[in-house]
Amino acid sequence: MRTLLKSVAGSSLVHVLVAFFAMGSWAVFANRNYPMPKPLVAGVVQGMLSACLTLFLKKAVEALASCVPERARLWAPPLIACLASTALLSTIHVLSGTPEILRTIAVPLMVSSSYAAIYNFSVVRGGRGRHGNG
Repeated sequence: MRTLLKSVAGSSLVHVLVAFFAMGSWAVFANRNYPMPKPLVAGVVQGMLSACLTLFLKKAVEALASCVPERARLWAPPLIACLASTALLSTIHVLSGTPEILRTIAVPLMVSSSYAAIYNFSVVRGGRGRHGNG
């Protein structure tokens, strides 16, 4: 049972699906005061964006931690990841016609930014953020 739980918890597919459903559901909730299909479209758009961000955020933080100057390694990678996520989420939600963009992206941005900061800290402290080590 423990091995199965460990396997499921470590699965990228599980992480992507959880991100899709959790953040997609949040987007539907954030846009619930608008007529259908606007909340549903916002949910699908946010779900897909969150799934993709979940898949690529880890690699982005690792790459950034290895290419920024040492004095900026602790704060620059998560800040850059957060700014890029904000730009991506905002732009795609504008293009898809999401009514409540700020409410829709607030929770996913908090979650992804927190993850980026915590993961970056572990990368930098673990020595994987040095030039040539990654």
